Amino acid sequence: MASHNYKVFSCFNRKFTVTEPGPPPDVQKAFSEFADGASSLSGDHLLRFLAKHQGEVDCTAVDSERILQQSRKEDRESGLDLHDFFRFLLHDDFNSPIKSQVHHDMTAPLSHYFIYTGHNSYLTGNQLSSDCSDVPIIKALQRGVRVIELDLWPNSDEDDIEVVHGRTLTTPVSLIQCLKSIKEYAFVKSHYPLIITLEDHLTPDLQAKAAEMATQVFGELLYYPQTDSLMEFPSPESLKGRILISTKPPKEFLESKEYDDKDNEKESADELSSLPDQTSEQETDDKQSAPEYKHLITIHAGKPKGDIQDELKAAGAVRRLSLSEQALEKASESYGADIVRFTQNNILRVYPKGTRLNSSNYKPHIGWTYGAQMVAFNMQGYGKSLWYMQGMFRANGRCGYVKKPEFLIEKGPHNEVFDPRRTLPVKKTLKVKVYMGTGWSLDFSQTDFDTYSPPDFYVKVCIVGVPADMAKKKTSVISNNWFPVWDEEFDFPLTVPELALLRIEVRENDKSQKDDFGGQTCLPVSELKSGFRSVPLHDEKGDKLKSVKLLMWFQFR
Repeated sequence: MASHNYKVFSCFNRKFTVTEPGPPPDVQKAFSEFADGASSLSGDHLLRFLAKHQGEVDCTAVDSERILQQSRKEDRESGLDLHDFFRFLLHDDFNSPIKSQVHHDMTAPLSHYFIYTGHNSYLTGNQLSSDCSDVPIIKALQRGVRVIELDLWPNSDEDDIEVVHGRTLTTPVSLIQCLKSIKEYAFVKSHYPLIITLEDHLTPDLQAKAAEMATQVFGELLYYPQTDSLMEFPSPESLKGRILISTKPPKEFLESKEYDDKDNEKESADELSSLPDQTSEQETDDKQSAPEYKHLITIHAGKPKGDIQDELKAAGAVRRLSLSEQALEKASESYGADIVRFTQNNILRVYPKGTRLNSSNYKPHIGWTYGAQMVAFNMQGYGKSLWYMQGMFRANGRCGYVKKPEFLIEKGPHNEVFDPRRTLPVKKTLKVKVYMGTGWSLDFSQTDFDTYSPPDFYVKVCIVGVPADMAKKKTSVISNNWFPVWDEEFDFPLTVPELALLRIEVRENDKSQKDDFGGQTCLPVSELKSGFRSVPLHDEKGDKLKSVKLLMWFQFR
């Protein structure tokens, strides 16, 4: 028990007694049940609790003994008493809400995975006037991002290559610096392949120079495709520790800026990406292009050059197609089934519309529900959309590759595919209980939330997914308490749980202005573990808070 003193108008003191809560009734009940009436849990008791209540069927006697040794008090020779047990439940290293290891099949083609993808990865801030740097690239790689985008432009003397957001006020960074940083940090978070997408505005001579740089910097890390045209993409497992290049095949350098604007990604403009481009990528004079550059391209990229339905139905070699968020939304209204079929073998990249000059992001689910593998995000941004992206890629051990649900990979007996617009029956119901929260008094100052009293916390619990599954719930407000206890339960019926995210956000109720932020996390529903779980919260950028966590309970019915 402790007390907090708050000064009111610099002359009155308000004293609040702060008491950390004990184990909730459900925890006490579970302890009694699995201890068989004893005053402590033995290793065998704990193993039975982990298997039957928590669903940890792979736990062994060695695991339970290790947890026992690390969770009990030093002066206790054996077993966990109720408070040791409660402390163990709040320990997210032992009691994480999701699996921490890679467990998806990683031997399928790249097109069968959602891939953690960055947009304009070199920008430090907004899309118009921020600095270009290798620092945001490094940060993205440290978070587990697996697709890094670089925009390549000639420098002012046209004898070297800069990475810059072209025709804006952004300041450039050298390509060689970006490549060296990518090599150093490519596999610090994940050993699965790193893909570099290039938006190329180079002459053939500079394309050759870019190829030489990449070859010298990456060395044996660089993957060279065996043929010019792949009929199927290789698997993430076969590409572990390798770096792949994805861009358009090289063309003759066209001095016409008007054509150059039409031919390139147009991501700095608010385009629908379905306008016709009259010049075919095949009309290339290889003698005037850079064969060494072309030789590095594993994933051939392009944009629609006419009717988008024809592009989506094109057969033959696999490739990557890029669409803006608007173009995807427009195409999905008429050609949704064609998009899903395209993404079963090919790669679809979706990027933010050009008007997002402040580096904001869009809702990623429209891409995921149609099978888009590369939903490209401004990783230097903020907001809920970025939280969703971070939540999706907490799955599969945070390796940056998440296997798509089978219904996005397989066709039915009559060539039918998944239709995101169709409302399906409820597949399962997720039950969520929010017991309590702790850690704010350690990570925040006494007056961070309220100047004159302890905070008034509540929890938002939401489902983000297909339209039929979207839901928002909220706990009651617990007033003047650094250790709030809610003990409230919610049900979420889910039609497509494979694509659902559970968004959890703590807010501090403020009657006079906007509620203060107290932490958030997004968790992939398909990965949630059942039973009591310690749920660590993150700040608005997505960095894990040191101490703040919730004790929650999950169950599927």
